[in-house]
Amino acid sequence: MQFKSIQYSGQQAGIRLIVTGAVHGNETCGTRAIQRVIQELDSGALLIRHGMLTLVPITNPLAYAKGERAGERNLNRNLFPNSDPQDFEDRVANWLCPLLAQHEVLLDLHSFSGSGEPFVMVGPRDNDGPLEPFKHEAQERALARRLGVRRFVDGWLRTYGAGVQRRMSGSSELQTVLRYGVGTTEYMRTTGGYALTLECGQHTDPQAPEVAYRAILNTLAFLGLIDAPAPEPVAPKKMEALSMVSVYDKQDAADAFSRNWASFDPVRQGEEIGRRVDGTPVLAEFDGRILFPDSEAGANNEWYYLTRANPSF
Repeated sequence: MQFKSIQYSGQQAGIRLIVTGAVHGNETCGTRAIQRVIQELDSGALLIRHGMLTLVPITNPLAYAKGERAGERNLNRNLFPNSDPQDFEDRVANWLCPLLAQHEVLLDLHSFSGSGEPFVMVGPRDNDGPLEPFKHEAQERALARRLGVRRFVDGWLRTYGAGVQRRMSGSSELQTVLRYGVGTTEYMRTTGGYALTLECGQHTDPQAPEVAYRAILNTLAFLGLIDAPAPEPVAPKKMEALSMVSVYDKQDAADAFSRNWASFDPVRQGEEIGRRVDGTPVLAEFDGRILFPDSEAGANNEWYYLTRANPSF
């Protein structure tokens, strides 16, 4: 296996952008969109005027060759350089992390297994806290509103971290486990840049590569790398902005959902989400939407997240 990136530089100064596909090997819409952009750049139909564009069609070649989410583990967790790599994804990280650090902006293209419309995961508010300090909130959210989707989700690392701290209160391994929540976008923010994860649709949706392609072109135009009109932001009345608020764990592997939940299904306060193995009902604590329900989760692992509307996005 080898790693491949393709770089185009304009004659004028500008932003350094990197676009990645197939971080998960069965999520190929980004790969197809990136390959389409490469063809247009090589033919001269598209021209980088300012800055630098790096395209990575296949970030995890082992997972891609297998047609599976992971090669040996999930690349999009615990993404840090490793002086003693233990698996293939560690070796990817040793190549990918320095590459990310050479750029200012990352667009990471993904897809999902269930049904639903595309959405973008954005980072935290500006802060100087210990978990995820950040100073590019305005730029990141402005770009998110120009990718061509209408649904926005924030709060991943904050909510994930709260769950970890609850499970491991007082444990000396806390910081190690918190690192597991760091993927491509979180790592990019540690380098001083900003980043977005675009979930382009269901894995096999024929429109998902088009969503990814449109997002790349919109990003190039908005950041000024190509000569094209800047895309208009999605209108506030058409936006659905959600914040991840809480993560709920299975206490026993036999805990079960009360129905076949899909991400973004609405829930009402008091509605039954599932039942513990002893029959105790698990009820929604507030009105919102469920996210990342995992019926196969093991004991003491994430079962589902709840989000609520975020009118301040």
